[in-house]
Parts: sequence; structure tokens; C-alpha cells
Amino acid sequence: MDYMQQALYNHGADNCHIRLKFVNFETHDNHISHETQGLSDKHLVVRRGKPFKLTLLFHGRMWNPCTDRLVLEVCLVALYDLLVHIEATQHRRSYSVGRFVLLCNPWLKDDPVYMPLDVHIEEYIKSDYGLVYMGTYANISKRPWSFGQYEPGVLEACLTLLQMSPQHINNSHKDYMLRADPVYLSRVICAMVNQNDDLGILEGRWQGSYKDGVKPTDWSGSADILQQWISSKCRPVHYGQCWVFASVLCTVMRVLGIPSRVVTIFNAAHDSDGNTTIEEYYTSTGEKLNLTQDSIWNFHVWVECWMRRSDLGAEFDGWQVVDPTPQERSAGVFRCGPCPVAAIQRHCFSAPYDTPFLYAAVDADVIQLIVKNGLVVGRAVHTEQVGQLICTKSIGSDRPENLTLTYKGIKRLQACSVRKQRSNKLFSLERREAFSTHGLPSFDLSRGAEFGAGGAVHCLEVSLHTEGVPILGESIRMCVTVTNQSSSPRALVEHVNAQLKEYNRNPQESFWKIHQEMHIQPWEVLTLHHIITYSEYEFILAGDGMVNVAVVIKDTRTGERVLAAQEFSISTPLITIEIKGGDSIQVKKEQSVQVTFTNQLNKTLMSAVLTVEGFGLMQEKQEARLGLLQPGKKIEKKVSIMATSPGTKLLVATLSHSNSSVIVSRSYQKVSITAERG
Repeated sequence: MDYMQQALYNHGADNCHIRLKFVNFETHDNHISHETQGLSDKHLVVRRGKPFKLTLLFHGRMWNPCTDRLVLEVCLVALYDLLVHIEATQHRRSYSVGRFVLLCNPWLKDDPVYMPLDVHIEEYIKSDYGLVYMGTYANISKRPWSFGQYEPGVLEACLTLLQMSPQHINNSHKDYMLRADPVYLSRVICAMVNQNDDLGILEGRWQGSYKDGVKPTDWSGSADILQQWISSKCRPVHYGQCWVFASVLCTVMRVLGIPSRVVTIFNAAHDSDGNTTIEEYYTSTGEKLNLTQDSIWNFHVWVECWMRRSDLGAEFDGWQVVDPTPQERSAGVFRCGPCPVAAIQRHCFSAPYDTPFLYAAVDADVIQLIVKNGLVVGRAVHTEQVGQLICTKSIGSDRPENLTLTYKGIKRLQACSVRKQRSNKLFSLERREAFSTHGLPSFDLSRGAEFGAGGAVHCLEVSLHTEGVPILGESIRMCVTVTNQSSSPRALVEHVNAQLKEYNRNPQESFWKIHQEMHIQPWEVLTLHHIITYSEYEFILAGDGMVNVAVVIKDTRTGERVLAAQEFSISTPLITIEIKGGDSIQVKKEQSVQVTFTNQLNKTLMSAVLTVEGFGLMQEKQEARLGLLQPGKKIEKKVSIMATSPGTKLLVATLSHSNSSVIVSRSYQKVSITAERG
């Protein structure tokens, strides 16, 4: 783009007049000045509110400042067309001199996406590397993600996304005028990341086969997805789940100049009926039932975008939630937000957009009911279960930054502690009516208004937790603690139940259960230990799989039942990735990588395959195959990597084998690519 480019003359040539011959967009200098280096090698990319320079070369007669006038005209399309008009007394000549891209400007105070600290802009605009936190609150895992805004074709894909939106197709002039507003932009892009209502990027799938596409867990960056969408002429890419939708949205927003970050909510509520309450049903033996559309996702991922809210006032400026995962419709379209985080914290449900739904996602109450023979025989309210942790990648490091207080505030967290003490009180009339008017199963709510049938005093306290972090191939160890808070001995029955579940749905059928009888003395504390061996779950539970475990303790005399539940994920053995010379390498310099997996399971793995791949580092994936991988033995693969552009790239290593289709180990290594020296 720095070379002299011949201008196109629209009205013929005449040697008696001044003519524009060449134009130089001065791309190198402009990209440095506008902080847009690397975004495109095809177009000049600049930011609004900041001047840029270009050089025009004329020939013909001499310029006469008294009679000649130079006019620059910008025409808005997907790109901006730049026209030059040379006007003399009786003549006008027009030239199309090329196109440029205009982005939002977070460096400019007058821009609604202005972000005052450069360290924040570095993280939320310029960085092409991020982390997505996943798993469960008790066992958090992190997945690196390459946002890829500097990869070839990504900028052009983001511009195409705007042109393919229903808003642009229906009324292009109105769409152009509204694009200056980041609130409007984020709402349009949010809907376009999923394909449910338009020619959007990703199709979601949460169960069934993924053979006709890519399994959501196999994606590690946005560039592949955006490039595939463009190359297929805007056909939806298969498949995405919440962290994929969110990460792609984050890429598009950063490309367009809107500061953005990926945020994870652990124990996120999906409040389908809009009553800001989640109902959970359990049998009297501890099996969780799938009787409602409401659910609690072990984790959910959305995006926060930084912008002023001139439509709401300064108190709602700052981070806004934008969620592209197609869960519920907003104004008839599968999108969510932008909603000010401040509105969620202050319970300002009238603030647009979708505040009640997002409030419920992070702060809904959970009502647990034990049912038997059509009767509710136990119930409790939990005010602290939803949104236990909300976090994002810290600035300049891989540590998580805790955002929970920004959504809930100190007063709300303190109120939760107080409400927890009252969680077993009788339901209010409104709560009873809510149960009868939201299409829930028909149970007799006249009994068991407290945890304990017939209004009995709540004398048992029960807790459940796993011992250590469950690791694939090892036994799962659990501890149940029962406290008798009365002066009378009690005869008890314990039921413990384990169910496999997906992170975003209610559990499936039980795969392990146990029950036993016991006695507890007045004021005694019983500690009960349970073990699920590897052989009892190896064929049904994958690495990073989720388990719901619940215990119901019943007093055989009073009929009082108390429930405790926990959900946890299974960690996988690590694959080690070692880069010779460290994880920072130069562009176009070949480097050696050693990848190793050691079988820590107590059984031989058949047909083990170790796969290594890296977008922007390797042209194709490499594999090492081994017939048998015995316990304690390792499989290795040595590969060479070489990056063609600076930035942050990811190496991904996976281990699969034929013993079971559900056991897979996956590891990542961040690689920092620096520019060539001198």
C-alpha cells in the first residue's frame, strides 16, 4: 500500500488541465500513528477522530490557487471510498483513489469507546491472546484462545459481517448512520455471531454428533472460524458453544476498535421463565430430575465491551455485557445486551438491554425441592449458589481477575449471608403462587414448607464435598458431614447419588449410588467417606466431564429430609510441551518442540495417538502413533515450528486412544512471536 498507485479518472483525460496521476496512502506511517499495524496488508486502516496523511501526484498544467480547488469526498460502503475532485472555473474532474477502513478510537477522549489507560487498551484492544476459564467453581480450568485479529482476512471478515446483517440489508442508509454508536454496533454483531436469525457465523450444538463439523472443544482460535465463514460464502460454521460464541464476538469487537474481554460466570443461571428464580427437583434418594426448563450452567461465558451509554447516563458507562450465545430472544432476535454491569449490580431492571435475564444469570435464588409420590417432602432456598465466581483474564498475566463484586456489590454479598440463615423459613404467598403459575410439575405444596415434613424443626445439617481435585484415572473421593443439632438421638438413612451431566444442562441418569442406615447421638458430628472407583466411571465419564453428586439424609422417625449437592469436573493428565530456547521466538526462525505424554492410568492404552497442531506455527498437524501405551510409559513427538507473523500463537497437543471414545487429554502452550531483528 505504500507504493504509488495510479488513480482512476472518471471523465477522460485532457492535457490542458491538471490531472491526478498517482496516490500514496502512506500506509506504514498511518498504521503506526493510528495503532493499526498488522490488521490488514490490503487496506489503509485508520481510527476515527485522528488525521491521516496521503500523498497525491498531479501532472498537466501548473496549479492555480485562485481558480483551482481540491475536494476530498468520502463515500461509506463496507470500506470507505476516497474520491478526489479537482475543480476549476468551468471544469470538475473526479478520481477514485482507493479505499480505507475506519475504526472506533479508544485513544480519543471524544470517542464513546474511549479508554483512558494504555495498559487497558493493550489488553482489551491490541492483544490477540486470551484465556477462557471453564470447569466448575471447585475445579477451574483455563483454555487459551487466539483471538487472531492480525491473521489474514480477519479484518475483511468483520467488515463483511456488517454488510451481511439484516439491518444493512433492510436499510443500508440507516445502518450506516447508526454504526457510529457502539451500542448499536454491539447489538448488530451479537446477533450475527450466531446464525439463528441471519447469515451469521456459528451454528451452536450442545449434544449429539459433531461429525459434520468441528467439535466445539476442538477450536482454539477465532481466525479459523472467521476464515471458514468467509470462504464458504457466509454459510454457518459448525459448531460453537458459549465460549466459542463469546471469543469470536470478542475478536470482532477488538478488530472494530471496541475494548472487549471474555468473562466466565461459574454457576450461571438460565432463567427461562423470567421469574429470577431457579427451581431444582430431586428424588428422595438424591437423583436430580429434569422437570423444568430452568437450569444452572456450571460455567457460562459472555463478553464485556467498554463504551459510554449516552442513552442512559454516565452512571451506566463502562463495561457492558454482550452475550451472543443463542439462549433467549431479545426483541425477537437471538442476542443479549449490551447491558451495563452497573445496572445488574444496582438491580435497574428497566435499563436496556436484557437486564433481568442477565441479573438472574449471576444472582438468581435457587429453590431445591425433594419430591416423593407427588408431594414436596423437603425444600430449601439458596441465595449464594448462583454466580459464585465471575472472572476474566488479568491485565498482562494469566491469572484470573475476580469480577464478582462488580456484578453483586458488597451489600448484596452480605445480604446473601443473612438470607442464607433464613433459607429454611416458610415460603411467602407470592413464592407459592409463582410455583403454581410457571408451568412447573404438579406437586402438593401444602406439605413440607420447610426442609422437614409437617413443619418439623430443622435439626439436621448436612454438607458434601469432594476430597482433592478428581483426576481422570483415579478414584473420586467424597465426604459427607452430618450434624445433629438437637438433644435427641436419631436414626438416619443416607442416600448418595452420582449423575453424569453436561456443563449447560441438568444431569442424565445415575451411574453410581449407595445407601446405608446409621445412628447419630445428640450434638454429634458424623463424617462419612465414599469412593467412586475408576472402573465404575471409566466408560462413561470423559476428561473434563461433569458430575452431579447429591446426598439426602432422612430422619426415619420425623420424616425430615435434608439435601446437599455438589457438581465437579474431572481433570485430565497433562501433556508436556517444551519449546527449545523458551516460549518466545522470532518470526521466520525455526524452532524445535518436544511433546510428551506419560500414561498415569493403571491400564494399558490401545492405539494411542499424540497429535500436535498450531495455527500460524505449523502448516499441518503432526501425529505420533503407538500400538500400546502401558502404565508409566510415555509417547513422544518432536516437531518444528516457524511463525510468519508476530503476535501470540498457540500450540495444541491432544492424546486419544481406542480403549474408550470418551477419554481425551488436551494441553496448550502459548508462544510469543517477536519481529525479526534489524
